[in-house]
Amino acid sequence: MPILLFLLDTSASMNQRTYLGTTYLDVAKGAVEVFMKLRARDPASRGDRYMLVTFDDPPYGVKAGWKENHATFMCELKNLQASGLTTLGHALRTAFDLLNLNRLVSGIDNYGQGRNPFFLEPSVIITITDGNKLTHSSGVPDELHLPLNSPLAGSELTKEPFRWDQRLFALVLRLPGAATPDNEQLGSVPTDESAVTQMCEVTGGRSYCVRTQRMLNQCLESLVQKVQSGVVINFEKTGPDPLLVGEDNSAESTRPVSSFNPQPWHSCHKLIYVRPNPKTGVPVGHWPIPESFWPDQNSPTLPPRSAHPMVRFSCVDCEPMVIDKLPFDKYELEPSPLTQFILERKSPHMCWQVFVNSSGKQNDLGQPFGYLKASTTLTCVNLFVMPYNYPALLPLLDDLFKVHKLKPNLKWRQAFEMYLKTMPPYYLLPLKKALRMMGAPNLIADTMDCGLSYSVISYLKKLSQQVKIPWTQAEPSGSAHPYAL
Repeated sequence: MPILLFLLDTSASMNQRTYLGTTYLDVAKGAVEVFMKLRARDPASRGDRYMLVTFDDPPYGVKAGWKENHATFMCELKNLQASGLTTLGHALRTAFDLLNLNRLVSGIDNYGQGRNPFFLEPSVIITITDGNKLTHSSGVPDELHLPLNSPLAGSELTKEPFRWDQRLFALVLRLPGAATPDNEQLGSVPTDESAVTQMCEVTGGRSYCVRTQRMLNQCLESLVQKVQSGVVINFEKTGPDPLLVGEDNSAESTRPVSSFNPQPWHSCHKLIYVRPNPKTGVPVGHWPIPESFWPDQNSPTLPPRSAHPMVRFSCVDCEPMVIDKLPFDKYELEPSPLTQFILERKSPHMCWQVFVNSSGKQNDLGQPFGYLKASTTLTCVNLFVMPYNYPALLPLLDDLFKVHKLKPNLKWRQAFEMYLKTMPPYYLLPLKKALRMMGAPNLIADTMDCGLSYSVISYLKKLSQQVKIPWTQAEPSGSAHPYAL
C-alpha cells in the first residue's frame, strides 16, 4: 500500500568522490538498494510501489512513475548519471505532483466534506542529495522555493504542494573525500543544516546529516521504520494548561502549570497511525475530522485547505463518552512531547476534547468531534474520533434506545432536529450509516444534502473525470510517458 518515492540528486556535484573511492551518486544508488532489501524483510512490503525521480527538468526527471514496474525502476536506477544543476525545488514539485496525479480521480481528499484519515495513500519521499548550494538557470538561490503553480488541475484546493499522508525525508551526504580517524560515536544522526531540512519538517519528516557509511546504514534502518500508514496532524493546545496532578491522582489546584511559557507539548506536528484492517488490508473508519469552515451553498468555490488539519485540544479533564453499538474510530498518536505529557499524568480514565476552529456555524472553536485519551495500560495515547458534537448526540441516542425503545416522541424529535442543524452537513451520511448499523434507520430524511453549492459539486466532478497529462513536452526517448495514465 505505501508509495516509496526516491528523489535522487543528479546534479554534476554528485560526481565528487568519497573516501570510499565511489562517487556520491554511487553511494545514493547503493543506499536505495540497501533500503529496498531492509524493507523487504517486512511482509507488508508486498504492497509497496516504488517510484524514481531525478533533478532533470520535467518530464525527463520522472524515471519510474505510476506505470513502470519494479524491473524498470531498477534499470533506470542503475543507468542514472550526474550532470546539470541542483534544482531541488522544481524536482520536489515534480515528485509531489506525480504523487497527487490520481488523487482527484479517486476522490481520496474528499474536499469540502471533512477529512477521512482512513482515505489515505501513505507516501514516503526520500531525497538523497549532497546538500550543495541550490543552483538554478537564473543563479544561486539561498532558500528552497517550490514552484507555486502546478500543472495539475485542482491543485489550488490545497495550500501546500503535499498532502497529510506524504512525508519528506532527506539523506544529505557529507562524506569526506579523504579517510578520517574512526572515532565515530554511534547515536542519533543529527539533522542537516541545508535548505531541504525545513521542508522535511513541514511535512512531518526530517533530514539526516550523513558523514560516514556506517551512519548511512543507521539512517536507512531508521527510515525503514518510518514507513507507516498514517496521516500528519497539527495538535495545538487551546485554553489554560491543566492542573498539576499530585501523587494520589488528585489535581493540586494551587499549582496550575504555567501558561506563559510555551511548552513543547503545547504544539505538536505528528502522525496518527491509521492501521489497515487485518482481514482486508484496507483501513476502515466512520467519522471525518471536520473542515475548518462551515459549507456555504451560495459559495461558488471552496476555501483552500491546509495540508495538515489544525486540531486543538482543551486540557479540561472530561469523562470519555461512548454508548453501545455506536461506531467510533481510534488512532494511536506517534510518540511526541504531547503523548509523553499525557502519559506522565497517569489519568487513563480522563480525556481531553478536540476541536477544529470554525468548523461550526459560529466562527469560533466549534464543537468537540472526539478526544485524546491515554490507553488503560499507559503505553500510548489515542485520538478517538466521534460524531460532531458527540456530547449532545450521545445522550439523545441513549434515550432513543433505553427510554423510547426506538419510538421517539415529539420532544425527542425536536431535540434531534436541533442537533442536526448544528452539525456540519457532511456528517449526515456517516450518521445515517451509523444509525442503520445500530438498528435505527429512517431517522434522517433523504432530502438532506452535503451543503456544497452546485458549482463546487460540478467542479469536483469535472476534476474526478479529468485524466490528462499535465506536461506536454516531448516524452523521454525509449520510455513510456511518466504521466500517462
